[in-house]
Amino acid sequence: MTSRIGLSSYAFFWQLSDKVSAPLSIHDALERTAELGVDLFQICDYAPLEAMTDSELEAVRATADGLGISLELGTKGIRPGHLRKFLHIAGILGSPLLRTMFNTPGHTPTNEEAVRIFKEVLPEFEAAGVKIAVETYEQVPTSRILDVIRGVNSPHLGICSDPANTVAALEMPREVIDAVAPYVLNMHIKDFAFSRKDGWVGFTYSGAQLGEGLLDYEYMVSKFQPHQRNINQIVEHWLPWQDTEADTIHLENQWTQHSIKFLRSK
Repeated sequence: MTSRIGLSSYAFFWQLSDKVSAPLSIHDALERTAELGVDLFQICDYAPLEAMTDSELEAVRATADGLGISLELGTKGIRPGHLRKFLHIAGILGSPLLRTMFNTPGHTPTNEEAVRIFKEVLPEFEAAGVKIAVETYEQVPTSRILDVIRGVNSPHLGICSDPANTVAALEMPREVIDAVAPYVLNMHIKDFAFSRKDGWVGFTYSGAQLGEGLLDYEYMVSKFQPHQRNINQIVEHWLPWQDTEADTIHLENQWTQHSIKFLRSK
């Protein structure tokens, strides 16, 4: 068993967006992933995916298969119908994992509702061989997410760890890492840092090149033991838009290449 290194669509955040003059398609992003020597890609919060027909999804799967790339899937929200839709998408893409988050506009489930929903849909996920990983983030206290996971008590429901997100809720990354360690199914790897605003009036909380910010990667790995537990490490970025499109694309690609090299060195 080992931990695989993968790229998220968030590693191509700007290049997949309408902010650039010639956005990448998901097929382009898969080709770029293969060029970087990576064989795992997580399509996460990629809005066009929901509008794709089955044949269009099958074409994405065919591109990935042709490049030797395995796919994972990410969305937001836990309404039963939404989870079932993404289970269907996961089946077409061959994804063994669905990352999600509790809250979406118009639906902020209580713990009791979340437990009820997961218990309702998980038998279908188990039958399909797909696990659900709930991401740690600032909108829902980590303790609440863990209460739900313990309440459901299924090996097919766990955590997608992202310590960067929880800082905005004043949760300390090490404490979050300690708390979620037994339940982690997937790791989002992005570094983060604070910088002073002009005039020293406040701070900006933003991304950093992996290894240069506040992410204590060594501590996290010592707690999660991804290589021993077969937990995949998915590269993301919080890269601010730079002065120009060319500068932004260049830095996004540089951070991705650096992250792959960093993780392979560990």
